[in-house]
Amino acid sequence: MRTAGAGALVASASSSARSGEASDRQSLEADVLVCGGGCAGTGAALAAARAGAKTVLVEKAPFAGGIITSVGLPYFDGIAAIDDNRIVTRGIPLELLSKSGICSPETTHTRRHNPTIGNTFAFKILLDRLLQEQSDRLTVLFNSMACGVETDGQGAQIKHVQVANKDGLVTISPKVVIDCTGDADVAAWAGASFEQNEVVQPLTLHFRIGNVSRDHNISHLCRLALAKAEAEGNLPYYYGPGVMFLFHNSEVYIHGVRVPADPTNAADLSRAEMQGRADAWAMYEIWKKEVPAFKHAYFIESYPWIGVRESRRLVGQYVLNEEDLKESRSFDDAIATGCWYFDLHPNKTTKGTANDFSPHKAQPKPYDIPYRSLLPQEIDNLLVAGRCHSATRGAHSSTRVTATAMAMGEAAGHAAAMAVASKKSPQELEGAHVRSALSAIGAGPYTEAPT
Repeated sequence: MRTAGAGALVASASSSARSGEASDRQSLEADVLVCGGGCAGTGAALAAARAGAKTVLVEKAPFAGGIITSVGLPYFDGIAAIDDNRIVTRGIPLELLSKSGICSPETTHTRRHNPTIGNTFAFKILLDRLLQEQSDRLTVLFNSMACGVETDGQGAQIKHVQVANKDGLVTISPKVVIDCTGDADVAAWAGASFEQNEVVQPLTLHFRIGNVSRDHNISHLCRLALAKAEAEGNLPYYYGPGVMFLFHNSEVYIHGVRVPADPTNAADLSRAEMQGRADAWAMYEIWKKEVPAFKHAYFIESYPWIGVRESRRLVGQYVLNEEDLKESRSFDDAIATGCWYFDLHPNKTTKGTANDFSPHKAQPKPYDIPYRSLLPQEIDNLLVAGRCHSATRGAHSSTRVTATAMAMGEAAGHAAAMAVASKKSPQELEGAHVRSALSAIGAGPYTEAPT
């Protein structure tokens, strides 16, 4: 039996004395185990449970939602085509958008191609409610983190996943595992092939400042102030702000701190979190001193996690590539539709531009994402969805966004439930059958959505 991951380093702790009810909770069985409760993982868990599978969702945060709730990026990127705002992602992503009051469930177009979730706390409550509605089939473990994997003797099946939480080291024995960790942690520990660039896109911390006066020139003035501070040596690292300012009751949202780091290296990720907070506070102090609109401002918060754009990418049964996107290539086993820009943010260790996002970036037409890009080559009972699915770096720069990741998660969850019900592995399912099953519940690809 192969054991890997953080659990391998602490396995001896499992034999230590335990008391009370926690010992009864240190062994769980599941039809489907979803590791990671971000956008992809939430979609996967809801889909698997709704399809009748006994499901466990493991999430390291105390709430679901990932990029929206933990990182604070409020944009529902990937829900609609960029050129005409037509909906190309249905199913759970559209359900969440409509239940957030942004559109009707029957809508065919959005007002913007990337609608904004106006209140991330309300979004947490919505996700809580939807997860709790499935409580007869879905066990949610927040404040819990997958830390190790055990495979069979051939390395072709995941037998157990170790999870660390307040119950101790919990062993979960699933029939199917879905890796929605964003970093392909479970897949990597299980021995699945993956790629990871030596230099990845920078990490971004989001933060909010309150009691800011309205000024149509505020973005320009803020950038001038930061450039001046950097030139004077008062801001050692300046690479922002990037996308800046959502005003709501004199509140400013800044999506702009950029920190180069390796998100799969614990020490480097910790350094990036601290650097991001230091940069955010430095920006605030400079603006308060130099920009009149910030004279009476106060720092509200930075979000709990720094945002990660890129880390490991699965090398699966199919690797989605840039040409697939450019040509809007069709796949019989399509399970979702993507539509975002080729959105690669340069990782710079010196002074960068104020905003590396350009609306003139190469923009593919809506394109298919095949089921095979969720399937590892080596592990029979594993699916990988969201930011870490199988794609080249260029294709991944488009598929990694919110609604697209959630659609992949929904597809993986539904496929996992289908596999359990049919006593097959996810690899044994016909991708075209998965596509048909998704279509029957109003999900799956919508690449040819009418204009």
